[in-house]
Amino acid sequence: MSTDRTTTTLTPPQPPVPSPSPPRSGSGSASCSVAASCSAGPAPALRSTRIRPRLAGRAPAPPAPGAALHSVSGATAVMLALVAIGAVVHEPVLIPPLAASAAIVHGVPGLPLAQPRSVIAGHLLCAAIGYAALAALGSAPWVAAVAAGLGLALMTVARTPHSPACATAVVVVLSAPDARTFVPLLAGSAVLLVLAGCALSRARPGGPRYPVYWW
Repeated sequence: MSTDRTTTTLTPPQPPVPSPSPPRSGSGSASCSVAASCSAGPAPALRSTRIRPRLAGRAPAPPAPGAALHSVSGATAVMLALVAIGAVVHEPVLIPPLAASAAIVHGVPGLPLAQPRSVIAGHLLCAAIGYAALAALGSAPWVAAVAAGLGLALMTVARTPHSPACATAVVVVLSAPDARTFVPLLAGSAVLLVLAGCALSRARPGGPRYPVYWW
């Protein structure tokens, strides 16, 4: 009769593995490691997001090429029409204030400055202020500055804001044009700018309609 012997191998006990102790609050090494990991991670992304808005600013997006071409061609066409009228009547009709008005009417037709009330009444009010200042104080640069300021105040009260009209007061004081020819040409040119803006806004389907209001 045989006896089977079973050999048992005993594994020596392993020493217990110490569990990592949580970092103490206020520990210098823990705060340094956290700060190092934070600075190595999302800091560059944060810096880029802070810089981009400052560089981009809050300016509106550029218009579509078709809309920009429509506005530029419309403003150029109406200014050429004023030049042609001036050649016929032998008077300078395209003055700088009217060129600025054409840019506003065709470039930003939705602004209050571009509406017919502001374009026509603004130029006429500032021309009246310019002639009054010219008659009272004479032609001088400081008189032109005062007339432009008074014209701005009058347009504000009359609710006809149109910044190019301030330059009309300056032109009147410094150039002293004959009111019998200047005022009718100024009024007719302002009306022409408004009518051209109306026609060209309807010539482009889907574009902004001008004017937003008449009076």
